[in-house]
Amino acid sequence: MYLYSSLKQREADARPVRVGLIGAGKFGSMFLSQVPTTPGLIVSVIADLDPSQAMARCREVGWEEARLADTIFTDDPETMIRNEDIDVVVEATGDPAAGIKHALLCSEHGKHMVMVNVEADVLAGPWLAKQARQAGLVYSMAYGDQPALTMEMVDWARSCGFAVVAAGKGTKYLPTYHQSTPDTVWSHYGLTAEQAAAAGMRSQMFNSFLDGTKSSIEMAAIANAADLQAPTRGLAFPACGAEELAQVLRPRDQGGQLEFSGQVEVVSSLKRDGQPVARDLRWGVYCVFEAPNDYSAACFSQYGMNTDESGRYSAMFKPFHLIGLELNISILSAALRNQPTGTPICFNADVVAIAKRDINAGEILDGEGGYTVWGRLMPAAASVAAQALPIGLASSIALTRPVKQDQVITMDDVSAETTNQAWQVRYEMLEHFS
Repeated sequence: MYLYSSLKQREADARPVRVGLIGAGKFGSMFLSQVPTTPGLIVSVIADLDPSQAMARCREVGWEEARLADTIFTDDPETMIRNEDIDVVVEATGDPAAGIKHALLCSEHGKHMVMVNVEADVLAGPWLAKQARQAGLVYSMAYGDQPALTMEMVDWARSCGFAVVAAGKGTKYLPTYHQSTPDTVWSHYGLTAEQAAAAGMRSQMFNSFLDGTKSSIEMAAIANAADLQAPTRGLAFPACGAEELAQVLRPRDQGGQLEFSGQVEVVSSLKRDGQPVARDLRWGVYCVFEAPNDYSAACFSQYGMNTDESGRYSAMFKPFHLIGLELNISILSAALRNQPTGTPICFNADVVAIAKRDINAGEILDGEGGYTVWGRLMPAAASVAAQALPIGLASSIALTRPVKQDQVITMDDVSAETTNQAWQVRYEMLEHFS
């Protein structure tokens, strides 16, 4: 049955899909705005560091008092996960350590998980997904975010018999953005700090989108879920519009800019001189695929497909993503179909900490989107061999020796308490998948 038909039946049977949300920030609020108009789905519990603020956000997105009265607001996500009146947990904190903890608790207590927290997914997702599968549960990417939307296209292409050449998303990129900090971020978005604050936008989070970290994290998630490869030297961010995808994102030996076929990549909406790309994919996702034979290639032409000059490479793309407004698809796929909308199956790609500037011994790293480091995509095997520090662990730890700008920060460069859960789960994943 279609999801909506199943939802209507659940509503008629008074058996709604029951959701627990952890983290009522921007993504969580977007999801919450859709709940009143979705039949057969309720949010039973919302866990947030500030429950009163979470309640205020529910009011802001249109919840009526009766719905608020029927919802539990708490600052205790662990108790929420143990609650028998929850079918699916949505983890939207953005904190890698919290995401790991909550995912393992979901596997222990029989809850499907939708992991909005891509930071946790890239740090240890293959291991977390394995624990969920062994428990007969779903661990899923979040539909509405670009990785899950890209996975949908990858699955479509492969199920149709096409080889996936490249997959990824678009963003606004210039090389100088790697040095962006929370103090400089808003000018690149055309906002003042006051306008951003009024919209509830956090400078460090949005800076991670600008400085290349979030792009690397999302491409690692796709690579590990789709069994695609990370480019050897990190993302190249070629300037490319929607109509040029099949021409630009083919292998170099075929006239394109890809290192090899079967990799992830992010395309920029800006040329290197800062001029805009026509028909850019700044907010969208794409999948480039290859015809398996001459007949299929001829069909591309006959049916108006956008192809490269050879006619063998084509692309599908979606120009926008609606983030939390689309999250229901993952929740319902888990609850009603027992299927994820993308889940990590291997450890192909990692995201490592790169120094934004010369950093002195004794300085404290401040993690994703901050002042000290940005995250670069790296093949997992290369990351492990270099003992590179994952971006998800590069917060609130001190350097033991100086690191030059643009240098990969390694485990030997930092002093950290490695006995906590996040570090231990990371080690367990490396032991299993490496």
